[in-house]
Amino acid sequence: MDRPRLALLNASFNGEDTSRNFRRELDADIAEYDAHEQIPATFDFDGIVVTGSAASVYWDEPWIDDLLDWVTEAVNRGLPHLGVCYGHQVLAEALGGEVRDMDGYEIGYREVNRVGESMLLEGLEDPFTVFTTHGDEVVELPPGAEPIAENDYANHGFQRDHVFTVQFHPEYDMETAKRVTEGKDFLGEERIQRTLEGITDENYARACEAKQLFDNFVGYVHEIQDVGRPLAR
Repeated sequence: MDRPRLALLNASFNGEDTSRNFRRELDADIAEYDAHEQIPATFDFDGIVVTGSAASVYWDEPWIDDLLDWVTEAVNRGLPHLGVCYGHQVLAEALGGEVRDMDGYEIGYREVNRVGESMLLEGLEDPFTVFTTHGDEVVELPPGAEPIAENDYANHGFQRDHVFTVQFHPEYDMETAKRVTEGKDFLGEERIQRTLEGITDENYARACEAKQLFDNFVGYVHEIQDVGRPLAR
């Protein structure tokens, strides 16, 4: 079985951490693109992964418009997608959902509940622990999409056909979680310190369970390679 070729659309403003984390977790051949500077000139991939970002999908930025247009076309061509955090919001917007500022901020290791059944979350307990950091949320799912995860803050994932998304960050290592938290000056020193105190070996070990979803997604891409078309889920 050939290793799938995935396009990694890196939308992060700290691309080095993001690149390291996703390349570690994805058992595939990766063609990486800095979404701020370059969108692929081809759709010749087995799957697409859209990363997190400090951006908001509703910002009036040319690179965001280009990313949304390309992802919409890639979905229409039947390519499987995995969206993480900002990628979750990009795919929601591209498929006709709605993203808004949540008038608050979720950060730190928190529990998320599974909703329904999804191939993406197979093997995860209910609830499961993840690291979260976001100030936007998907307030309306795209037509035909089904929620797959949620907590008391927001929707934490959906699926539609061969598109899968999560709001949380299963790819984070502890180094990234600490660096991201330390950079959230707007949260205030007390909340930053409280969040840092929660970045422990124990919590990280719990959150590692969610890394299973990367293998689940790559496995799904393998299935599509075998049959030559997206599988209904």
